[in-house]
Amino acid sequence: MHILLSNDDGYFAPGLAILAEAIGEIAQVTVVAPERDRSGASNSLTLDRPLSVRRAANGFFYVNGTPTDCVHLAVTGLLDKMPDIVISGINHGANMGDDTIYSGTVAAATEGYLLGIPSLAISLVASGSDHFKTAARVAAELAARLARNPLGQPVLLNVNVPDVPFESLCGTRVTRLGKRHKAEPVVRASTPRGETVYWVGAAGAAQDAGDGTDFHAVGAAMVSLTPLQMDLTQTGQLQTIRQWMA
Repeated sequence: MHILLSNDDGYFAPGLAILAEAIGEIAQVTVVAPERDRSGASNSLTLDRPLSVRRAANGFFYVNGTPTDCVHLAVTGLLDKMPDIVISGINHGANMGDDTIYSGTVAAATEGYLLGIPSLAISLVASGSDHFKTAARVAAELAARLARNPLGQPVLLNVNVPDVPFESLCGTRVTRLGKRHKAEPVVRASTPRGETVYWVGAAGAAQDAGDGTDFHAVGAAMVSLTPLQMDLTQTGQLQTIRQWMA
């Protein structure tokens, strides 16, 4: 089994190294990740300049582009054959609810999914303990399960792991995405030259965190496993818009 790893925190991120070590025990691993932190890059592709691929001392490949660039380059040009699975992570922080729209971690996995490869996005819901090994073990077990028992259809799984020792996990729950409140206001600051600049505010608190959501599962010390899709069609409005256009 050959597994492609990527992330959005950069090829030097500790979560990626720990993930590569865990996955390396069950599969051949290739790592292609951004050269710097590209958190929040979403599904962007770099189309206005060429991309370069370099290799770090630890064997990881790194790209001067986005997480999506990394997986796209790997699958369509860098690798000799398609990987069996794409895993993105381990992200240092949750990717739940609305986060998935902006997340570079989810985007890297999404690119694998769009290219026809079973893909996982793995995030550690960091609370200061940084139990990356817990998330890495969860990722390895899910990858092994996919290898043993393929789903027979394209799959994109968003996985959020509580920041606790593996033995403290209370199981795994298949969930839907919850929803956050709107983000906090932007933070205004001044440069040494007196120019006004703005920092995007933090994500808001959870608004929809009821039973069945990713927020609820993680709050109960359970791994949240959410199947995602890329069809953005609002099917419930198709007839409404047809009538509106008539």
